[in-house]
Amino acid sequence: MHKRWVIKIGSALLTNDGKGLDKEAIATWVNQISELRHQNIDVVLVSSGAIAEGMKRLNWQQRPQLIHQLQAAAAVGQMGLVQTYESLFAKQNIHTAQVLLTHDNLANAQQSSNVSVTLDALLALGTVPIVNENDTVATDEIKFGDNDTLAALVANLIDASKLVILTDQGGVYDADPRQNIDAKLIDKIHIDDEKLEQVAGREGGSLGSGGMYTKVLAAKTAAKTNTNTIIASGRTRDVLTLLHSGATIGTLIHC
Repeated sequence: MHKRWVIKIGSALLTNDGKGLDKEAIATWVNQISELRHQNIDVVLVSSGAIAEGMKRLNWQQRPQLIHQLQAAAAVGQMGLVQTYESLFAKQNIHTAQVLLTHDNLANAQQSSNVSVTLDALLALGTVPIVNENDTVATDEIKFGDNDTLAALVANLIDASKLVILTDQGGVYDADPRQNIDAKLIDKIHIDDEKLEQVAGREGGSLGSGGMYTKVLAAKTAAKTNTNTIIASGRTRDVLTLLHSGATIGTLIHC
């Protein structure tokens, strides 16, 4: 029986803090996902980065405020994102599939069931589904707000055993490490521990829309289907294969 992981990679990682897609870094994650598949783990990849890549291609220095400009940037950037994954996974003889979702798709029971069956079919075919929000049709009212939430909902849909959120931070700390040099990484915490929300700041980076707070909320959503969440730095060498081997990296939020 294959286990299922949902892996989410944030914008700051994918675009090297906004400098355009970091293809070398992406290649390392692709290689690790290929290795996971050899260990009988099916992977759904939830990937940010479309808007940041679109901004790079359009030579925009600042993230736009207008929703239609964001949608346009996403449409342009999604092309580069998918091309990058397709070419890198092809080197591992793995097919990819693009799955773009809106909040409505998962809020509606019939559509949600449809998405679940389709993801099951794609995994059975040996592909790696690349999931992203369908930014070109999502508006402020229906957006997930960030791909952390989307990743958690996908974990619910496919009954994943693990949700791995790769970020540019080491995990969840007992204080904000950017303001407190004595902040300590929390390596393991129960989903119902009151301390969890207290230590998760609400601020996100300029490229993404979710801070550590949304990642903790995502872990709570994932826990509804008994999915444990790991929040870890995507810059840790071999992070995914090490996590599979049982290494303690980042923060494990367990049920």
